[in-house]
Amino acid sequence: MYTIGIDLGGTNIVAAVVDEQYRILAKAKTPTAMPRSAAEIFDDIARVSIEAVEKAGLLMDDIAAIGMGTPGTVNKEGIIEFANNLGFDHIPAKDMIRERLGNKPVFVENDANCAALGEAFAGCGNGCRNFVAVTLGTGVGSGVILDGKIVSGVNNAGGECGHTVIVVDGEPCTCGRNGCWEAYASATALINQTKAAMELHPDSVMHELAKEEGKVSGRTAFDAMRRNDAAGIKVVEQYIKYVAAGLTNLVNALQPEIICVGGGICNEGETLMRPLRRYVEKERYSVYSKEQTQLMKAELGNDAGIIGAAILNQVH
Repeated sequence: MYTIGIDLGGTNIVAAVVDEQYRILAKAKTPTAMPRSAAEIFDDIARVSIEAVEKAGLLMDDIAAIGMGTPGTVNKEGIIEFANNLGFDHIPAKDMIRERLGNKPVFVENDANCAALGEAFAGCGNGCRNFVAVTLGTGVGSGVILDGKIVSGVNNAGGECGHTVIVVDGEPCTCGRNGCWEAYASATALINQTKAAMELHPDSVMHELAKEEGKVSGRTAFDAMRRNDAAGIKVVEQYIKYVAAGLTNLVNALQPEIICVGGGICNEGETLMRPLRRYVEKERYSVYSKEQTQLMKAELGNDAGIIGAAILNQVH
């Protein structure tokens, strides 16, 4: 059985054919090219889907189901209720895909939930049924899977762990609240923390590193830390504490088998993961339990959402 997984993003539309072993057989992509109409975008979704099927040496008759991950809120009828970066407001995505690709089972889900599903089934989760995926990117994305099912809540907007508060009356968040985990643990937050430290420490090696790269990035403080720069060390240590605070909250609230951490910051590997595990082990409530949540680095990268979308038919 083959399925199509579609990742609809603000920058690119990617479609892939996935087999029963969760392997990607072929991919096709095209720029999302915003702003433009939903009809134009869905025309391209259909085009790249057909292109991926052809690249895989298959026919549309070989495809058992189609799944798509999208930014924003998706209801159980497959309607994208709102996706601000796509300009979508109550777009009947499920029906629009069926109109263009034939009367096959179609499933539409939030992209962070698809990424969680992909990692849980085909990545570091190795098929576990209680799993949380956290992505440290421009924001803090997350998806929660309990007993093998995506947690979407009463209004299909569940699992937004990045917008839980870790500092009351803290830094402003793009969601309108103050002190959200996202405002402290995202890559954007790390860059802001690095810039603030650089202003306080004009002699820090971070200035040299930023000049070499042409900008301050999520790597700047970590690279400075590796050069034994005191300001860089302090930024990294504080950032890791912020990330660990949110992860510990997830452990205490949900006790999943695995929490998977992804995003560009995770390219730091064990430099990031080792101290995170140490903090979580120290701070978690279930300190004496035999079974404990494992903290793992994501494995699938950008393919997580595509694979997750392709296997939505297994969990809906």
